[in-house]
Amino acid sequence: MLLLAASLFFTNPSPMEMPRAQAYLVKEKGVYRLEDRFDKTDLWISRTVDGSWRDDDGREFLLATLANVVPPIAKDAPVTRADYVAGLSPIGKKDSAALFYAVDMLSPIAPAEEFSRPHQTPRGYKEVRYYQGTNESAIVCAYLPEKSERWSFAAWTLADGDDFAERVKTFEDEFLAKEFPALNKRRSSGAAPGKGDPRHAKKAPPGERGLLRADARHSVALYDTWRVTDGDEFTVLDDIGSARSFTVSVTNDLKRMRAAYAATVPSPIDGSNVLCVARIFASRKEYLDALEANDHDDMEWSAAYWSPKRRELVAYLPPDGSEKLLETIRHEAFHQYLSYATSMIPTSPWLNEGYAQYFEKGPDGPDFVDPADLVTFAEQLPSLMAMDYDEFYEGTDRERQLKYRLALTIAVFLEKGAPEVRFAPFKDVKRDYVDALIKTKDMRQATAAAFKTEDNMKLFVSEWAKYWKEQ
Repeated sequence: MLLLAASLFFTNPSPMEMPRAQAYLVKEKGVYRLEDRFDKTDLWISRTVDGSWRDDDGREFLLATLANVVPPIAKDAPVTRADYVAGLSPIGKKDSAALFYAVDMLSPIAPAEEFSRPHQTPRGYKEVRYYQGTNESAIVCAYLPEKSERWSFAAWTLADGDDFAERVKTFEDEFLAKEFPALNKRRSSGAAPGKGDPRHAKKAPPGERGLLRADARHSVALYDTWRVTDGDEFTVLDDIGSARSFTVSVTNDLKRMRAAYAATVPSPIDGSNVLCVARIFASRKEYLDALEANDHDDMEWSAAYWSPKRRELVAYLPPDGSEKLLETIRHEAFHQYLSYATSMIPTSPWLNEGYAQYFEKGPDGPDFVDPADLVTFAEQLPSLMAMDYDEFYEGTDRERQLKYRLALTIAVFLEKGAPEVRFAPFKDVKRDYVDALIKTKDMRQATAAAFKTEDNMKLFVSEWAKYWKEQ
């Protein structure tokens, strides 16, 4: 007995990957800005694939819109989203070569150039083509609906033991005849556009921020349980069901926190063209699947992470609720801000992890930090501030916890103790650090430049110890 189409084709949604970005620092009219550029093929795949699903028996279903010709695979320079969109070339409905090339890019098996057709074209379609040849491990199909000028694509990877002929019949009777027509309406309209959505633009084409927002929305448009909440500088994608009202508070909080980040750790880079994307999963399992899909399976211990390559903050709703999630998002959102503020150049963990912890409770920092035994670790501060991430993360859990604690106390001191030091010798440390990092692209050189001299670093350690001794 065949399964219902809804459960057969659309079971567990797979994480949709954002394209991998390369950061370029551009200076125009005396103003620095971060310019994201991408491999054309990576952009094509992320914008062509509409969704993918898998079931517990190992079947996978992928759906795509074959609207544009696959970019030539060559050593072309990476492009911005805007340049990519400007150079798009549509696939003609009679361009079989371009259509096959697109099918070949997405097919889970090697497609056959000599396609076949069903015995009878399903009602509502101009044409249906099968490209799997004699390989019965997957159904690979391109189809052109009657009221469309664009080809669509579906690939259904089957499970061991599936009867191929029966699955083809199910595909035609259930998916093409029933599921796809309803699904196509939702795909055409997408999620309801929010503030800043490029579909509101009537005159000028959307810039990089608008195009990134559209790509983020596209990544969940066909997933029934996902919701999109837009802010001026953020798009939040969530799958957290009854806690959806939480995303509104997240968006409002992120706007407030981003202003606090920028005021606390200023940057010479104009960030008006960037958009901070947050993706929140309902369960830890879905979150771990996303980690694996994005090659972050070494972070299984985490509750959230910022992916500089994919330009998105990823988290899940923990069992202890939304307040803990909000703290986690503030932490990761600072990493996100600092990445943009430093043109994606790796930043010293004493600053990056220290201030990420500092902002967990809100823009004013933590209410209390236990000063017990801190002074005994003063001599470790210079070596801690020279560490890269491998050095910062190595060691036992207890040793890492101490490094995190010391990094937090540095941030707290810079914000609440250093301004009281005579002649304010540390007031420009953060600004000078960011400026030097952008110039040298070296976190250790940036730290040295920020503190200027060894004597000033010694003074910093001395004043840090004095501050925590008095707490």
